Amino acid sequence: MKIFFSGIAVLVLILFACNLHEQNKAAITETRKYDLQSDTTVYTDEMKRFWLVELKKGPDRNQDSISKIKIQAAHIANIERLAKEGKIIVAGPIGVEDDLQGIFLMNCKDSAEVENFVKTDPAVIAGRLTMKYYPWWAAKGKYIFK
Repeated sequence: MKIFFSGIAVLVLILFACNLHEQNKAAITETRKYDLQSDTTVYTDEMKRFWLVELKKGPDRNQDSISKIKIQAAHIANIERLAKEGKIIVAGPIGVEDDLQGIFLMNCKDSAEVENFVKTDPAVIAGRLTMKYYPWWAAKGKYIFK
C-alpha cells in the first residue's frame, strides 16, 4: 500500500513539475515577442541591427510597357540614392517563382525609418511592389558591407 501511495505522490509531483514547465515556457514565449513599432535599440553591444526588406508583387501590376520601364528605372535610381546615403547595403532581385521579387538589406535606426525610405520607392508608390521588413542582427565587426 505504501508503494501505491508513493507512486501516486511521485506521479503528482511529475504532473506538477510538467505544469510549471509549461507555464514557464509560455511566459518565456510571451516575453520574446518582438515589437517592430517600439524598438529603437540595438540588440546588444556585440550585435548590430540591420533590416531585411522583402519586396513582393503589389496589387497594381497592370501598367503599360512604357510605364513599367519608367517605374523600374525610377526604382533603380531610388535604390542607388539610398545606397549612396548608406541606407541600403544590399539590394537585388530574387530568383524564385512566387510573389517575392527582391530584397533590401538596410541600415536604419528603427522600423519607422525603414518604412519611410521604402515608401519613397516608385515601384511601391505605383503599387507594383509591396514591402515587408524584419530586424536582422549581425555580429559587430564580423561583416563589412560596402
